[in-house]
Amino acid sequence: MSSGILAPSATCEKLDRTQVDARLSGCACLPSLSTIDSALRELLSADQRYTSQIAEIIRRDPSLTARLLRLVNSVYYGMSKPVRNIEEAVFYLGVRQIRQLAMVTPIIEDFQKLAEGHRFPWRQFWRHCIATALMTREITDLLQSNDAEIDYVAGLIHDVGKIVMASAFPDHFNEIYHQRAEECKDLMHLEREVLGVDHAELGAMYLRKQRLPEAFVEIVQYHHVPQAARYQANVTAAVHVADLLVRHTKIGESGNHAEVPFESWLLSPGWKQLFGHQTDAERGLSRASLNRSLERIPAILESLV
Repeated sequence: MSSGILAPSATCEKLDRTQVDARLSGCACLPSLSTIDSALRELLSADQRYTSQIAEIIRRDPSLTARLLRLVNSVYYGMSKPVRNIEEAVFYLGVRQIRQLAMVTPIIEDFQKLAEGHRFPWRQFWRHCIATALMTREITDLLQSNDAEIDYVAGLIHDVGKIVMASAFPDHFNEIYHQRAEECKDLMHLEREVLGVDHAELGAMYLRKQRLPEAFVEIVQYHHVPQAARYQANVTAAVHVADLLVRHTKIGESGNHAEVPFESWLLSPGWKQLFGHQTDAERGLSRASLNRSLERIPAILESLV
């Protein structure tokens, strides 16, 4: 008699870490950021930030230009008259938004190339990643954290393991995210059962091979268990909470279909780590602020993805 549980297909034999590691060696590299992006970063970090110079660099990147103009003309900013001039857009958005936008553009385009040809609602996935990045930044802002841009980038790349899985292990990816997607089973448990590692571990292994800073490796590896992080504990916890908030609100699609009940994140290890020391009144203000931020995100995403 059948148990009713689907066994992995013959092409999806569970792999050990050595086999996974060997397969990752053949996985496409993340292209280095363009010279345009590097120039923009240097300029935005300078003591004197000239709008005209920033606009000139942005003009060299049509994709970044289009995203910038869509964002500033979105309902999020509510301009009564459309902004068609890049200098004006830079003025309205501010240096911080420009910096974030400059990061989104190359990273998402690199990820799109990595995931090309693999069936998945990728546009919704990018929306989930960007929303998590935005909410991670909102959380660290609430805590007055000084983590430069690491929080935003960490939120953006937290689920890179899923992209890597689609690229390097397409049969396993299909088994997990299509054939067995409706099973009432924890996603990470299912990934370990089918592939041998979950997407968090896989993402960390990939980033380490790409020689990304160890800070990002740790955050990606532990974004579901922030209590295990040692060096970037607070940013890891912020990504953890941001991911839960975005999944609860159903902004985008992460591939994890498990429901995140209303305010369940208040019981999460990440929330307790970041906000456990606050009074009830302070936590109430924090929750209200994060809810306002969540409400604004869909309008921002319409301009970016």
